[in-house]
Amino acid sequence: MEKRLHRSLSDRKVAGICAGIADYLGWDPTLVRLLWVVFTLLGGSGIVAYLILWIVMPEGP
Repeated sequence: MEKRLHRSLSDRKVAGICAGIADYLGWDPTLVRLLWVVFTLLGGSGIVAYLILWIVMPEGP
């Protein structure tokens, strides 16, 4: 079965982006969320990336 990147429907805090990325990579969702916070605090590009992914990523099954 092919892995697909999608937003999580079950483990979402806002839109399920971080949980979807974590599921795709096989990581813990908390780690992805912490990395997102670090990227956001370092330059602010995390917010823009999150909004773009929210629009582009389909919802999961």
